[in-house]
Amino acid sequence: MNPLLDSSDLLQDGLELYRRLQRDGYLFIRRLLPAQVLEQLRLDFLNIAGRDGWLKAGTPVADAVADIDSFCVEPEPRYMACYGQFYRLPRFHALQHRPELVDLFTRMLGEPVLPHPRLIARAIFPQRETYTTPPHQDFIPIQGTPATYTAWIPLSDLPAEMGGLQIAAGSHTRGVYEFQPALGAGGIAVTDPLDGTWVSSTFEQGDVLFFHSMTVHKGVPNTSQTLRVSVDARFQKASDPIAPGSLLPHSQPDSWKEIYADWPDDELKHYWKGSDLQVVEYDNSYHEQRDQMAFDMAARGDRTAISALQRIVARDDDAANRHRAEELLQTLEANTAE
Repeated sequence: MNPLLDSSDLLQDGLELYRRLQRDGYLFIRRLLPAQVLEQLRLDFLNIAGRDGWLKAGTPVADAVADIDSFCVEPEPRYMACYGQFYRLPRFHALQHRPELVDLFTRMLGEPVLPHPRLIARAIFPQRETYTTPPHQDFIPIQGTPATYTAWIPLSDLPAEMGGLQIAAGSHTRGVYEFQPALGAGGIAVTDPLDGTWVSSTFEQGDVLFFHSMTVHKGVPNTSQTLRVSVDARFQKASDPIAPGSLLPHSQPDSWKEIYADWPDDELKHYWKGSDLQVVEYDNSYHEQRDQMAFDMAARGDRTAISALQRIVARDDDAANRHRAEELLQTLEANTAE
């Protein structure tokens, strides 16, 4: 596999960075963010995870050695309880406002940019390869404008055994790909293997990988002993349309008021409300298609529908869909136990 193209030498050349981003669908910038900022955030998460039993007893918190028996994934209640504590931290939300990120997008896009309020953190347990994030496009959950860009930020060094992210270079030019339900984050997998396009590298703390919302990307299995923690921050032109979900907390039952309750100041609270945003309707058809496929697969006993079913239970507004998904999950678990 080819390595990611390093664009660090073009950091101040906004026009060339934008040209490369439009050509390849991604940018890779080494050591863009201060390592000490990311390390503090990583320790914030690990301290919470340690209290929730995610770390192996008797090991230093900073080593992030996972208790494999505590394995959980979004949107399972145990995962969300830990994640919810982290989501309330002001330091977490401040990350996407770092000048290294905002100024970079301003240089590339040539006008004011909006960091999406819906910031996301990912914690990937080791040695659970079947739950590695499948190949997918961010546009389906984001929507609004296709010209939304994700900044993927690992909070630690990622040697080969900890995995990372792979990009299908140039895959952003063909619209929305066909997909099917899959295990792992998002519960969706692009069906096109995109052979010959995949690129990846090892990562150091401070590296940032940027990519277009249509760019197909996937996780690399974490075969180490440690938790892998990363952040997804999304950016777009403030003048472009945005979907309402991008203005809400990520997968949280709490409102912004509840998330902000213990913040020491108001500087970043509701920062987007000063902008004249063009909020557009969300297209639910992609998830409706995924969910119907998941129902059909689960009825045939296919366990790869589990992640999609869990999302229906946790997030679907239709009580009948939630009930059906719960029944199918119980059947799949019962069949596995036999």
